[in-house]
Amino acid sequence: MIKPIELVIFDCDGVLVDSEVIAARVQMRLGAELGWPLTLPDVVEHFIGRSEAANHAVVAERLGTATADRWRARFVELHAEAVEAELEPVAGIREALAGIAELTLPTCVASSGSHDKMRHTLGRTGLYEHFAGRIHSATEVGGGRRRAAAPPARAPPGPV
Repeated sequence: MIKPIELVIFDCDGVLVDSEVIAARVQMRLGAELGWPLTLPDVVEHFIGRSEAANHAVVAERLGTATADRWRARFVELHAEAVEAELEPVAGIREALAGIAELTLPTCVASSGSHDKMRHTLGRTGLYEHFAGRIHSATEVGGGRRRAAAPPARAPPGPV
């Protein structure tokens, strides 16, 4: 017997908002600026799907803590600028969310991004209010998606 769907969990970057390409481009730029030239496959291997703390640790191990601190600060700055200029919702996500709402299924977001980052990216695309109060970050569980496959708490039942 198939169990009914109880909760639909969305990742943020690359699922709700088309930000993965922006983040990858910023990481490659920072690598070139700070002494670690990166290809797209390098960025995917070392950064994508990891928390900000995990990314900092990767850079610190390779280039030292001082450079990792500069990298993190510069990433926040450059990523915010690019998000403001370019970020869009993933194609079709508004329609998908409307269809899920018609089924009265509860939803939430679980992401390796920080709450501040998700507030910015989801807010910039008009999706934040859809998930407000049901957004979970890797900062709550101490790791990125490689460590936590589900949000730390179940989203409250009710309308999406």
